[in-house]
Amino acid sequence: MSLPDYGFYILCGTAVILLLTEAVRDTTNFAQTLVFGLTQGAIFALVALGYTMVYGIIELINFAHGDVFTLSAYVGTTILGLFAVNEGSFTALNLAVLVIIFPVVMLIMGGINVAIERVAYRPLRNAPRLAPLITAIGMSFFLEGVMFLWKGPATVHFPNILPQWTTTVAGVFFGFKDIFVIVTAAILVALLAFFINRTRLGKAMRATAQDRDAAQLMGIDINRTIAATFFIGALLAGAGGIIYGLYYGTVYYQLGFRTGLIAFTAAVFGGIGNIPGAAIGGLIIGLTAAFSDIYIGGRWTQVVIFGILIGVLVFRPTGLLGMRVPEK
Repeated sequence: MSLPDYGFYILCGTAVILLLTEAVRDTTNFAQTLVFGLTQGAIFALVALGYTMVYGIIELINFAHGDVFTLSAYVGTTILGLFAVNEGSFTALNLAVLVIIFPVVMLIMGGINVAIERVAYRPLRNAPRLAPLITAIGMSFFLEGVMFLWKGPATVHFPNILPQWTTTVAGVFFGFKDIFVIVTAAILVALLAFFINRTRLGKAMRATAQDRDAAQLMGIDINRTIAATFFIGALLAGAGGIIYGLYYGTVYYQLGFRTGLIAFTAAVFGGIGNIPGAAIGGLIIGLTAAFSDIYIGGRWTQVVIFGILIGVLVFRPTGLLGMRVPEK
């Protein structure tokens, strides 16, 4: 184990000890923060998976991915506006709309992301790395501009169609929303893991990530595989945008910039290119943000998060679980 690795684990161990101290001192407050951190981390994990999948395949940091996440919430509010949903109570119509809105929005965002890959990224696939990176940043600004023109600069209300059930256990407050976010994210991550490891296309994606030229020689359609990666990443981002809107109740056009950077930090922390690492990294970053808000102060939260990014890049560039994709 190298010296930077020791530094990384020492920092992590110190953080764990400090949190355990707070858990003993005020268990209720610690548990309440833990609930919020898990729900927040579940959303970050869904977005981080899109970053890590695309990087694992074509080594591109798709900065537009966070804006795809935001755009899905905007599409969701528009679709919900077509139905006479009853906010504040859970009716049969609300349940039907909830079942419809997830696959519809996810498929729409999947199609949009495939179009982005085809128009903006595929022509630059063999170009120097700086060119697709700048294109990704430009696509991010383009999507933000579209959302600005569509809905304006004001915060957009997202209809609340989930059950309002809440309860308190040992002084810890949580509701149906918290359970819904965590369970839905866990199901989506499990389905992704099954798809990557058990399906023919998933194996093609892993082969392409390992060696694109060798995979093509073995008969794998590289363009189809990369397009599928963008499609699946957008499915997760689409679900994440709907979940975010249902949980927080509001969305604004620049939401993807901040959320995307935090999710990117989660992907780097877990090991960019590593799918389990991205999911774990998202949970850890969500918990870190929640505990920072409570114990350090909300004004320092972003400093802490991006300080983690710098620390990981310095002490352990491969991330928590390392990167399974070899250097090309």
